Order: sequence, then C-alpha cells, then structure tokens
Amino acid sequence: MFTFLESPAIQQFLRFAAVGLSGTAVQYVTIQLAVMLHFTAFGKSPAVIGSALGYLLGSIVNYILNYFLTFGSGKSHVEAASKYFSVLAVGWCINLGLMTLLVEQWGVWHWYAQVFTTGLVLCWNFAGSKLWAFKDK
Repeated sequence: MFTFLESPAIQQFLRFAAVGLSGTAVQYVTIQLAVMLHFTAFGKSPAVIGSALGYLLGSIVNYILNYFLTFGSGKSHVEAASKYFSVLAVGWCINLGLMTLLVEQWGVWHWYAQVFTTGLVLCWNFAGSKLWAFKDK
C-alpha cells in the first residue's frame, strides 16, 4: 500500500527526521525557557532568541546521531562536521530570518511560526546533509 516508504531515500529521510526530533526537542525546550524567563538579546524577542539558541544546541546532538545512525559516514569528523555545520549555518539563518519575520513582523504566535519554520529547515538540512555533508566520494 505504501511501497514508496520502502525507498532507501525515503527511509534515510525518515531516520534523519527521527534523529531531528532530539534536536527539535532541545530547541523547543530552549524556546519555552527563553519565553518563560523573558530572555531577550540583540533587540530580538524571547521566542526568536530561544529559537536561535536552541537550534545551535540541537545541532550538536543531531550531528553525532546523523553521522552514525542516518548516514553511517566514513568521512573524518573534520570533513563531515565542517560541511554539516556549514549546511546548518544556512539553516540557522533561515530559522532566524523566518522566526523574526513571522513573530516580530507579522505577529504569528511563536509556536505556529516555529513548527512551520522547523518543517522548512528540516528539508534544507536533509538535502544539504545528503547531497554534500555526508555524501560518499
């Protein structure tokens, strides 16, 4: 019935998304803490700052899990990590930009904005990780 789910690329995406849940959990907890503590910096709202900080913390967790579980990379950590974190740096900019636009400019509730942003950044991060950061030579 769902034979497309048997595709190796779909299986890899599902593993990537499952691993991403750990990083997403870290990010969402950080957002909630920043909002509860009214933490602001650089003129940004607590939700935007929490999202940006949480993204960074979650990225570290996700690198380790993706290196071993999702991609089974044989690359050195120097090569894989430098490429992975370059991909995620762009993802961080997308995350920060969208959260700023949606929350601070358009007044969207921060949880709606973050769920939407998470979905877009997930696609970017998977494509960059699969096609460049962890791609076999």
